[in-house]
Amino acid sequence: MSAALPARPPSAPFTSTRNACKLCEPLGASLAYRGIAGCIPLIHGSQGCSTYIRRYCISHFREPLDVASSNFAETAAIFGGRDNLFTALDNVSRSYKPRAIGISSTCLSETIGENVPMYLKQYLRERADTAPALFYASTPSYRGTHMDGFHEALFAAVSSLTGSDSAPAEEEPGRRINLISSLVSTEDLRELHRILSSFGAPYTLLPDYSETMDGVSWETYQKLGPGGTEIEDIRKMRGAAGTLYLGHPPGSDAGRWLEERHAVPLRHGELPIGIENNDSFFAALADLAGKETPELWIKERGRLIDAYIDGHKYLNGKRALIYGEEDFVCALASFLDEVGVVPVIAATGASGGSFKERVRGALRNTRQPVEIAGDADFVEMLEMARFLKPDFVMGHSKGLFLSRELGIPLVRCGFPIHDRIGGQRILHLGYRGTLNLFDLLCNSLLAAKQDQHDRGYTYL
Repeated sequence: MSAALPARPPSAPFTSTRNACKLCEPLGASLAYRGIAGCIPLIHGSQGCSTYIRRYCISHFREPLDVASSNFAETAAIFGGRDNLFTALDNVSRSYKPRAIGISSTCLSETIGENVPMYLKQYLRERADTAPALFYASTPSYRGTHMDGFHEALFAAVSSLTGSDSAPAEEEPGRRINLISSLVSTEDLRELHRILSSFGAPYTLLPDYSETMDGVSWETYQKLGPGGTEIEDIRKMRGAAGTLYLGHPPGSDAGRWLEERHAVPLRHGELPIGIENNDSFFAALADLAGKETPELWIKERGRLIDAYIDGHKYLNGKRALIYGEEDFVCALASFLDEVGVVPVIAATGASGGSFKERVRGALRNTRQPVEIAGDADFVEMLEMARFLKPDFVMGHSKGLFLSRELGIPLVRCGFPIHDRIGGQRILHLGYRGTLNLFDLLCNSLLAAKQDQHDRGYTYL
């Protein structure tokens, strides 16, 4: 457990967020929907919302992302957007031939009180024979962050496709595993596939945007590219041996739905970054599959331990500022604590009640003061950092502001990464992902040390 913080000068009073450390709910929902095969996101609100989401995600994933819109104008804002939504659903169905449409609300449609579930029931009554599957997530950005939207979209898809009755679906031979993940990179999703496949059990990984947001080059443009979790595999989740949810949804929980409605046991776990989190992750998979952890991963664990020993002298005692989504920051805190780094500031833009307790629980070896901040922005982080003096910043590209102001290196990881190529392919999860982060961290600090000297060093 970390020591108590010393007194520091009070921050200047303010009433607004300055340089936010979070994104909007519909953005997270749209990304989750693209992790479902044949599903296209549709924003019920103004066109500007969908344009922002497309542009923001494209700059990280470097892939096209179509996000439809019901295109609110003044009339819809006053009299309601039912007709706009119906027109949008018709147009998207005709143009894209999707297997599913994932609808998410916006600040505008929520503020005027749109009853979207009622609209969708009316729409399906009129077009029951031709409509694709429809999922709806309530995602006003004034309520939460992109992670709230991400988890809400997963809940919408699972609750819609698995039904509300309590009878379980017929289980396939073997022990089917449900793995639901918080927001991770496309390379992380491919690694999760490799890990799950090695256990030899049938599984459903949700969401899976590893191909839809990081696919191969096309000879001709495809409106709705291949990839994603198959809708039939989502339906099979109701008959699984258990669900492992990587992360802790702040609101609606698809895993909880499966447990309560279909008696599928649920386990929540931290993102598998670091040895301890990975040991828990692999143990849970082995239990659900009814098999031992394959030797492949035992060897990867051994390589990771060896790397920890090799790089210990470069990291031990260093001080870090980490930030991002709650789940990602909690996992990073555990990883850094293992390698002797003190995360003197752990911050997120979300305001979830369990964040501080989770971070404190991850810091088993840290004895120095630690500032754990929820509902934080980058200006607030800068004020804390000038007092606590971290040696490096670790998180996504928006932390460049902190890096420049403090004169310390930025170790880029997480989402979003706009100022480098390959940010979507950074591997964070599993023993291999932890090894990748460890090497990245060590080399970033070694490079910073070299840059401090005119001649530099060829041996460190």
